Amino acid sequence: MPAIPQASLPLVVSVIVPARNEEACLGACLQSLIGQTGVSFEILVVDDASTDRTREIAQSFSGVRMVTPPPLMGSWTGKNNAVTAGAKEARGSWLLFTDADTVHLPGSLARALAEAQAKDAALLSYSPEQIVESFWEKAIMPVVFAELAGTYRPSEVSDPASPAAAANGQYLLISREAYDAVGGHAAIASTLLEDVALARNVKQSGRRIFFRFGGDVVRTRMYRNFAQLREGWTKNLAVLFPHPRRLAAVRAGEFLVLLASPILAAASWYHGVYRMSGVGAGIFLATAALFFRRIGRAHFSGGANFLALLGLPLFSWLLLRSTQAYQRKGVTWKGRSYPQQGA
Repeated sequence: MPAIPQASLPLVVSVIVPARNEEACLGACLQSLIGQTGVSFEILVVDDASTDRTREIAQSFSGVRMVTPPPLMGSWTGKNNAVTAGAKEARGSWLLFTDADTVHLPGSLARALAEAQAKDAALLSYSPEQIVESFWEKAIMPVVFAELAGTYRPSEVSDPASPAAAANGQYLLISREAYDAVGGHAAIASTLLEDVALARNVKQSGRRIFFRFGGDVVRTRMYRNFAQLREGWTKNLAVLFPHPRRLAAVRAGEFLVLLASPILAAASWYHGVYRMSGVGAGIFLATAALFFRRIGRAHFSGGANFLALLGLPLFSWLLLRSTQAYQRKGVTWKGRSYPQQGA
């Protein structure tokens, strides 16, 4: 097993991995992190009251420091509580917050730090390559990430003149100076959308942020079954998009057009109404072209892009489910309940 960089070298990056019942993926994450080269770093795993083998797995990696966060208090979310505990123990001049379900490409940590410094960014965040394997992942994930790419445009987020701010908490590198200056995660303790909130605070402080697709740096498989996917996007969707009901209606309407227009074209052709058949075909081709152009922004493979056609109604359902959950009693995530957050 590769060794952690020598303690005698100047410590540059503290990698903070919050983990709550992550035995299925933590080992691969840590294996990809301990082999990083080109920069001195430490790894802190914050065991957030796990009941599985998370702590045992983390402790099997030599040099990984374990952190136990304090009990949740008040309106704090579990992740904000965990990463704040990790940040308090961190010794690096830069902090990398990354999730336990990520896998980091060789040399990526040094490249990320170099890119942050080259961009003069106090906060750098990558949207990882999303690994999808099941039907549900392939159908829904491209639709979600295409919408995210349109809502949080990297060019605008990275533009100091634009008020747009965003980050992906799966890979968020921030200077210690900037983190402390904006109050860190403690300043946004109750929000479930902590990555975007932290990026907004950094940008509003006058510091530069940089955001892009990071498939050349990091990859992740967020959800491994439909139950996890449903719970995760129910937690996130209503707070990610400003008008979730309107968006749900638009995407449901798009699906109906894609479904009905070829039927109209075929039926009209069968009955000899060729002009109407052409209209139906034209509507289908134009709508499909716009759909695939939008889905292409999400960086998924062609097979997943085609299955995303079936993901449109599922995405609309999840949007409405998320909105209703927040309005009624809040959402659940990893065994914890969180109240309404402005959905």
